[in-house]
Amino acid sequence: MLTLVWTIQIITSLLLIVLILLHDPKGDGIAGLGGASQIFSSQKSAEKGLNKVTGIVAGIFLICTFLLGFGLIK
Repeated sequence: MLTLVWTIQIITSLLLIVLILLHDPKGDGIAGLGGASQIFSSQKSAEKGLNKVTGIVAGIFLICTFLLGFGLIK
């Protein structure tokens, strides 16, 4: 069981790195001045989905961290 939790921990840590790097920067830059950032509304929905997946993976990572850190899995 301990090996399974460690494997999940490593996989979720790598997934978190990739998912966080996939996020767009929050600033719109110069495009935000003229409202040009609103042209691509499909990117906003993709960002919402990416936020949900990142949150789920982060939750799994935290659960594994607490299980391993407090020695609840032996």
